[in-house]
Amino acid sequence: MNESNILIDTDSYKASHFLQYPPGLERLHAYLESRGGQYPYVRFFGLQYILQRYLSTPVTLEMVEEARELFAAHGEPFPYEGWKLIATELQGRIPLEIRAVPEGSVVPNHNVLMTVTNTDPRVPWVVSWFETQLLRVWYPSTVATQSYQIKCVLRAALEQSCEHPEAELPFKLHDFGSRGVSSRESAGIGGLAHLTNFQGSDTVEALRCGRNYYAAEMAAFSIPAAEHSTITAWGKEHEVDAYRHMITTFSQPGALVSVVADSYDLKHAITELFGSELRQQIIDSGATVVVRPDSGDPPAVVRMAVNALASRFGTTTNAKGYRVLRHVRVIQGDGVREDTIRQILDAVMNDGFSAENVTFGMGGALLQMINRDTQRFAYKTSAAIVNGQYRPVYKDPLTDPGKRSKDGVLDLVLENGRYRTVAGTEFGVSQPGSVLRTVFRDGELLVRDTLEQIRARG
Repeated sequence: MNESNILIDTDSYKASHFLQYPPGLERLHAYLESRGGQYPYVRFFGLQYILQRYLSTPVTLEMVEEARELFAAHGEPFPYEGWKLIATELQGRIPLEIRAVPEGSVVPNHNVLMTVTNTDPRVPWVVSWFETQLLRVWYPSTVATQSYQIKCVLRAALEQSCEHPEAELPFKLHDFGSRGVSSRESAGIGGLAHLTNFQGSDTVEALRCGRNYYAAEMAAFSIPAAEHSTITAWGKEHEVDAYRHMITTFSQPGALVSVVADSYDLKHAITELFGSELRQQIIDSGATVVVRPDSGDPPAVVRMAVNALASRFGTTTNAKGYRVLRHVRVIQGDGVREDTIRQILDAVMNDGFSAENVTFGMGGALLQMINRDTQRFAYKTSAAIVNGQYRPVYKDPLTDPGKRSKDGVLDLVLENGRYRTVAGTEFGVSQPGSVLRTVFRDGELLVRDTLEQIRARG
């Protein structure tokens, strides 16, 4: 089957909905929101990718015929005449208008983030047909939101304990998540969502996504780093030789090199190998060696590592009264979540060390340990025109008042620095102070933000 056939990328029951709407239906208006969740806000990101990669694809008669055959065999009806009209008379252009908040915006929950309406009254059901694809913006938006929340935690710690927090912050949370996600596409768009907040990543697929969809020539940076196999392949009796080889190969003045150090005995590696046998080589190299623990209780292990390195390499005291390691740093990449980051920062700073001594690597918890309900994303229809008459559309289930949907032609406005969702009754009219932009109309992507622009909105 054609992998590019966007008609098939929907839910089965959508194929029968064209027969279920009331006679005389001309227009539908739908919206996307976070109905609340783990975080009090959403950092919106990823719609441009969805629109450029998928909804900008022209619908062809071949796609229509393939979809008709598939749904018939699947046991579903299919709006053949409507899709045929789109493929021929509308030249394959999907007749939707999509308005959305600028990507990178941080919007409190319970506000509209995107609206969708049809531009051709003959096919109003297309608004619902593309819910499946458009609602997937929950994923990059939730990654960006979690990453942004952690950025706020790190910023606060750095502002308290570091002389130059803005210089340190962009590289304090490194993406290790590529192997922990369910697909290459998730690695790309999820990894790029993280990079709306930071500039460090080992997820190479995010670099491709950044270049192809957000005009980012280089979205992130990394450094040479060891894994366990490149250390243990030397044998336990030659552990120090493995570390020495890393330092000799990659160290130069101003460079960073990361070495995993818990293959056998982390404390011994820090105090006796890095801190004794290799100490002078590290100092003379002019590089910063970043020691990586990868097992044990994260707060306790990082606290031990920082104190042990301080005893061997010494520290300076910055203008804010916190100690800064000389020649070495620590990166924690095991068991990293927002709560463990807070615990580690508390442990280190309570010992008098600056937060700049520790960097974090986050893998599956960053890109995979989330779902649509993390922020309770929903895509709902809120207004219709039937036989020329406006009609509010909403649900209000008695069994769960929290699932009551909004009604009206919705817009998002900014008043006195605060976002507010407002409802009207007229299609195609923007409210005064609206921050929603028309980003897509009739198969054409109208706004192309760069990653640089998106980062600036955070």
